[in-house]
Amino acid sequence: MIRALLRTAWGVYCWATFCLLLLLAILAALLLPRLHWRRNGSRFLARLFFRLAGLPLRISGLEQLPERPCVAVANHSSYLDGPLLYAVLPSRFGFVIKKEIAEVPLAGLLLRRLGHELVDRHNRSASSRDARRILKAAVGGGSVAFFPEGTFTEQPGLARFHSGAFVTAARAEMPMVPIVIRGARKILPADTFLPRHGALEVEILQPVAQPRPFETDAVVRMKREARERILARVGEPDLEGGSES
Repeated sequence: MIRALLRTAWGVYCWATFCLLLLLAILAALLLPRLHWRRNGSRFLARLFFRLAGLPLRISGLEQLPERPCVAVANHSSYLDGPLLYAVLPSRFGFVIKKEIAEVPLAGLLLRRLGHELVDRHNRSASSRDARRILKAAVGGGSVAFFPEGTFTEQPGLARFHSGAFVTAARAEMPMVPIVIRGARKILPADTFLPRHGALEVEILQPVAQPRPFETDAVVRMKREARERILARVGEPDLEGGSES
């Protein structure tokens, strides 16, 4: 009984801390005039959340990130993944996020002020426009981070990857960096509102080989290689299946 009460109290504390820091991030995003200032400020607050929540975070492989613009892809298992990856990656990374998140009060405002890209997964015409916009940003020198599974479920495992991230990397001729997130599903699974205590790990893997001149199957190859590398390190089963886009 006491243990359950303590866990509930800690979960409420985590959410209260997150909401307070989120409000500070929104305020900073509204007041700071430059994009890199806004991203640096919100990234600091994201890292601060994990420290204040007492969630140990182990990061490895940062040296694998190319100095030039690149595309990063990571597995997706929890609502923690976005704030976690945002806290870890340099502020030059913009994120590709499903448009539904913008329906959360003030979230859309914050995401747009931070220069992230919102995509509509259910409208084919809008998805095409979103893809062109993301590609334009990448070609213009911006690094981009994707969760290529698109969403997550209660069932542990790595789902099929969608092609958007890999099309962007191939057409923009950018390096592709796979990233593994471990521990987030245990701390905040899809069927739980209150988080559980646990450790988090982010491992940045060796980049996938860039498209070769006249390589016709670069998207398929890069997607396969990135997924195989993540699957080998994530410690969850292969859920390959369903429709692909």
